[in-house]
Amino acid sequence: MSKIKPATIPVSALEFLKTVKKNNNRDWFNAHKDLYLNELSQLEKFADGLLYELNKYDVIETPSGKKSLHRIYRDTRFSKEKTPYKTNWSGSFSRATKARRGGYYFHIEPGNSFVAGGFWGPSPDDLKRIREELAYDATAFRKILKSKTFKETFGTLHGEQIKTTPKGFDADSPAIDLLRFKQFTVIKRFTDKEVLHHDFLKQAAQSFRNMRPFFDYMSEVLTTDVNGISVI
Repeated sequence: MSKIKPATIPVSALEFLKTVKKNNNRDWFNAHKDLYLNELSQLEKFADGLLYELNKYDVIETPSGKKSLHRIYRDTRFSKEKTPYKTNWSGSFSRATKARRGGYYFHIEPGNSFVAGGFWGPSPDDLKRIREELAYDATAFRKILKSKTFKETFGTLHGEQIKTTPKGFDADSPAIDLLRFKQFTVIKRFTDKEVLHHDFLKQAAQSFRNMRPFFDYMSEVLTTDVNGISVI
């Protein structure tokens, strides 16, 4: 991949989202389609920059920044939110090959920007396998969560949790706090000022890079059985 110059999030990209929020209807949007396409092109450049940085230390399946971006058009069929357009920019990158599990996500929205990664909806088999490993010995995983880099970047592990004990596991397990997780995600939040700063791309990319110990642990667990034998 050829080297890509650092890209920034322009002020206009956030202002456009604020305007969409005030004028969230098809007539306004269609009348300002050129404005949308111009801002979209800026986000494509930013996403290309993130992809370039990601490929320095990971192998990404997503072929381009453009392909990483999510549509601004909201699917209202199964959503309580019936406005036709999202009021954020977002995108995701998939890791390549069966040996690399987890995914990267970025979200740009006035007052609510962040990068995240992990496992939003693990399959029942994957969730069971993760819980089995944690129940057996959570030492390595706790070491990652307690590391200086992890705590300074992400603070803590995020994700939906159950209040009871997962079926088939011991309520007295030393890892019961981890076993209750149904999702395993990490999040780094940014202020609008940070998003608009010239080094935001660098900071977002570094946050992604700091996810690697978490991803490496999960990838090893999810590509082996309870005896540590590869299943891929």
